[in-house]
Amino acid sequence: MVRLLPPDPRFPDDGGAERAVWEALADALPDGAALFHGVHLQEGAQEYEIDVLVAWPGVGIAAIEVKGGYVDRVDGAWYQGSGDARHRIDPVAQVQGARHALQALLRERGDLAASSRTAHLVAFPHRYVPGDWQTLDLPRDMLVDRGDLESPGQVAARVKHAIERHGQGHFPLDDLGVDELATSLAGGFPGHAEHLTRALEHETWLEQMTRDQSRVLDLFAQVRRLRVVGGAGSGKTYLALEQARRRTRAGERVALLCYSRGLGRYLERITATWPARERPAYVGLFHDLPRSWGATGGRDDDPDYWERDLPLELGRLAGERGPDDLFDAVVVDEAQDFGDLWWPSLLRCLRDPDHGGLTVFLDDAQRVFPRDGQAPLDLVPVTLDENLRSTKQIAHVFGALSPDRVRPRGLDGAPVRIVDVPADRALDAADDAVEALLDEGWEPGQVALLATGRRHPEQINVVGTSGHAAYWDDFFAGTDVFYGHVLGFKGLERQVVVLAVNGVRDAARAREMLYTGLSRARTLLVVVGDRSWIEDVGGEGVRKRLAKAEVWDGTA
Repeated sequence: MVRLLPPDPRFPDDGGAERAVWEALADALPDGAALFHGVHLQEGAQEYEIDVLVAWPGVGIAAIEVKGGYVDRVDGAWYQGSGDARHRIDPVAQVQGARHALQALLRERGDLAASSRTAHLVAFPHRYVPGDWQTLDLPRDMLVDRGDLESPGQVAARVKHAIERHGQGHFPLDDLGVDELATSLAGGFPGHAEHLTRALEHETWLEQMTRDQSRVLDLFAQVRRLRVVGGAGSGKTYLALEQARRRTRAGERVALLCYSRGLGRYLERITATWPARERPAYVGLFHDLPRSWGATGGRDDDPDYWERDLPLELGRLAGERGPDDLFDAVVVDEAQDFGDLWWPSLLRCLRDPDHGGLTVFLDDAQRVFPRDGQAPLDLVPVTLDENLRSTKQIAHVFGALSPDRVRPRGLDGAPVRIVDVPADRALDAADDAVEALLDEGWEPGQVALLATGRRHPEQINVVGTSGHAAYWDDFFAGTDVFYGHVLGFKGLERQVVVLAVNGVRDAARAREMLYTGLSRARTLLVVVGDRSWIEDVGGEGVRKRLAKAEVWDGTA
């Protein structure tokens, strides 16, 4: 349900204008959104008030100035009322100033919502405004009128569109950001322990570092074929998304592909929040592309279907498609997962197989699947040598497993924790560690438990009951502890990761599995398993780094 803050607002005597906007949004916003009334802000000596504020997970924030009664614009000036009661107003400047103040205050506090897309709107609940009306300072799609309030869902659609088209900021708001914003606006700082506050500081820092990484694409804007190699946390997925977005915005038909379900769902969710003119023509799994063109289905336990039949079928189907179905550019994330047979077929999906755009992002240290496919060799190489995602303590541990030198750019954080138990007890001990972390004050949606061997029973249960799509949507909702496996979590992350080292299926790839699992945490990493085995696999570098870890019994 929609969170109302306060639950029972005291509306001013304005003819029911603010109440009308509030009630319409309360009825139309999706579950998980937050609706605030009468938000007072103090920035230095200046006071501001936002009549209605919307915090919409997956979309962003909207500040709305409400003006009731008869409102008109005459000779470039706004007026409210009529006759002797008419007075001049400036609702646009009023809400712009309040929005800027809100963003500045959130940045000062280090709130996650500070970097979320934020827009402002003006609402005239008692006036009908023509659909083609607009001024330079107030486009029509930033104005809510009486007609919007009378049409169910229209007011919410208007707010969503304004955020997505006009919002300042780089990221949609997530559930954690909504919770933090609610805490901030309710009055008082979060009462968490010091390490939780430092975690929020680190989140803000990594968002800025990741955005700065886009300079790589600026340098190679005219290069049609790139091979971008970088370690875990170097911003490859962000760059893959940005490259697909830029090429689409330039008028190209683009495909954005990956191998794993979780990453594929993430790419779909992010691109769905973009304006239509920036969304790639195809986003998702490599396997789903040929199936969308009519390839026959296969069994999950038939490796020949996935590794041979389906890639070859893609090439055949691409040869039968018209130019309208093919692509000007293809972007591949986690390209080290792709087998040799997949690349020739993928090139056939280009309108110009010899010169069409191809950008691949990969990390050879994360080859956790038994295949060693190589992207075409005629690609300009680019190397990312900085870790932007994890605290220095985490980056040092998994960096010791990488063949390449990686420079940590994250902030200092809490020591890595290690719970030394036999592999066959790792899952149970990891469960205890999760409970202890929740007792410390971490939110369930901040924590992921990842296994390296046998899957956690909770993962098996959720996938078996709800299916893969619902399973991954639960992860992105960020409301509960996530139970996953290292193999399916490539390209993804959470603030806190409890890595249950409960064995590996392929001993030859134990080092890659360990590297991938250790690198999924942003702020706090808890390693649960046989310490001696982990150090044997990781070698002297990991042994030295774990010597600085906090030995923990995994309990509160």
